[in-house]
Amino acid sequence: MNINGHELAVEISGSGPAVLMVHGLGGTSNFYQVQADALQDNHTVIRVDSAGAGRSELAADISIESHADDLAAVLGELDCGPADVVGHSMGTLVVRSFASRHPDLVRKVVLLGAVDVPAEAARQAQRDRAALLRDQGTAAVAPGVVANALSAQTRESKPEVAAFVRELIMRQDPEGYARNCEALANATEPGALPADLPLLLITGDEDKVGPPAASQRLAEARDNASVVILPGVGHWTALEAATEVTEQLVAHL
Repeated sequence: MNINGHELAVEISGSGPAVLMVHGLGGTSNFYQVQADALQDNHTVIRVDSAGAGRSELAADISIESHADDLAAVLGELDCGPADVVGHSMGTLVVRSFASRHPDLVRKVVLLGAVDVPAEAARQAQRDRAALLRDQGTAAVAPGVVANALSAQTRESKPEVAAFVRELIMRQDPEGYARNCEALANATEPGALPADLPLLLITGDEDKVGPPAASQRLAEARDNASVVILPGVGHWTALEAATEVTEQLVAHL
């Protein structure tokens, strides 16, 4: 689908109220395959590979805000907004920006492994990762992602999940992945979610990238927010705890 001057891979399945699913850094629409299969009986499930990720082209400029505006353009092209919106990792910043910039297009929000705007050390780490990707390719970063972003329990008891995460990383275009790392490094506070927007936050108790404290801060002072913390789960929430995340999404949406 040609969106804002670049080609994005967009998968659509099912029928009913729209659910828009936004992957995180290093991910693709396949991150949500289990959840999409469960939701498509009662929803139109829309999954987008963000610019520079997966099967989508590079864009001239890639930022949290440009990803958010791409999502709005996808819903406009499909004439199916407003939507319930699900985001993971860096995608939670994209979803928050999307809800702030296009509030009329959002009904409910689910954030998996919600992340804060990075502190300076984390910004530099993303810039360093971008440089490494350009110099040595995805094989140089994949082992670290598997080791640091999955829980020890997942790596031991679900080696197929570790293998799939490695494959997601290895299949990325190095330049696209690098530019998305830089988009995260340059991220600014996307602003508060609209006060009346129902919000569900799901994270793992071993998530070092989007720790429970980040989700709890987003839920504070909101009457319509709930936080679910999954034991023995790291940052790749929808893969590490596929059944639990699916049940939570079906119930919330």
